[in-house]
Amino acid sequence: MHLAGSGRVIIQLTKELVEGQILCDDKGTRVAKVMELIGPVKRPFASATSLTNNINKFIGKHVFMFEQSSATKPKKYRRNKR
Repeated sequence: MHLAGSGRVIIQLTKELVEGQILCDDKGTRVAKVMELIGPVKRPFASATSLTNNINKFIGKHVFMFEQSSATKPKKYRRNKR
């Protein structure tokens, strides 16, 4: 991870991500949200906004995709027809 002058975090990707993906550290702390994918297809980067006040402590460290387990996802209720 690298902090750009604009305040965005630049992340070199090793896996394909989508815009809006949440990234976390190895402890599960949410660190950043991917705003756009940039760079060449063979070596993509992501531009992300910080989700923490102290993003500098994460610079140079690995981050991972945050995956919500199905147990914590909000339930969708279907409206019954009358």
